[in-house]
Amino acid sequence: MACSDQGVKPDLGIAVAKKLAKRAVDRNQLKRMIRELIRGAQATHLNSDAVVKLKKPIGRETRGRLRNKEKETLRTQIAGLI
Repeated sequence: MACSDQGVKPDLGIAVAKKLAKRAVDRNQLKRMIRELIRGAQATHLNSDAVVKLKKPIGRETRGRLRNKEKETLRTQIAGLI
């Protein structure tokens, strides 16, 4: 669906595979963080559809758990893409 000035909100797709983020808690937390960042960008300057897909596994050094250091790294990487 194309997004124009007709009041249609842009679509957002998020893919976080179980293979890359083992714990459901971490997958859900990542999705919430991504939604927050993308919606903030869409409210200010991004007016198109977006798809975000995790490609590398997270939590290798922390036995599969997403820690604050990794969250901040992912947050800066996503913010850099917007």
